[in-house]
Amino acid sequence: MIELSEQLKNALTELRKGKERKFDQTVDLIINLQKFDIKKNSLNIFISVPNKIKDKKVCGFLESRNKDIETITPEEFKKYSDKKKLKKLVKKFDFFIAQASLMPKVATTFGRALGPSGKMPSPQLGIILNADEKTIKETIKKVGNSIKIKTKEPSIKIPIGKQSMDDDKIIENILTVYEAVLKNLPKNKENIKNLEIKFTMTKPIKIKLK
Repeated sequence: MIELSEQLKNALTELRKGKERKFDQTVDLIINLQKFDIKKNSLNIFISVPNKIKDKKVCGFLESRNKDIETITPEEFKKYSDKKKLKKLVKKFDFFIAQASLMPKVATTFGRALGPSGKMPSPQLGIILNADEKTIKETIKKVGNSIKIKTKEPSIKIPIGKQSMDDDKIIENILTVYEAVLKNLPKNKENIKNLEIKFTMTKPIKIKLK
């Protein structure tokens, strides 16, 4: 991992030499796979990274209102039978959580929009048994530090940090994701062709794995 860290450090130094932009560019990580059958070995995992990438807007489907999160209660569900309102809701939030007791109703009312957008609350992250203050706060924190990986092609592309973050924090996030992906691949390192990192407006820099 020391060698990989060094390569990543050099790549980030190179990327920072690029033209200054008027916004805080996102750092993207691309993991190119090989000898990997997407149909047989599809990945669908949440990875918790040590350093928060960005603030996520979270909405909760809860039995009653909660001061820490924008809430939609069961009484309000019926207004989202309007397709435009539903579409607007899905666009407005990055992530949704739900009380387990409401999940059947959530699936019926919101599933057709949340499912395809990959925002449906899941047992991995997002479905909670108790909607007490402590659980809600902990879940929101977890959501802020989590990355969802779902393979649709033999290449995984995910935001891993911001240009304004320290290199060490970006590298820490990359290594956490890399190790988690390795564990979930059938042939481990053999399934990874190479890594690439880039900023929003730059070309990717290849990282060869030895």
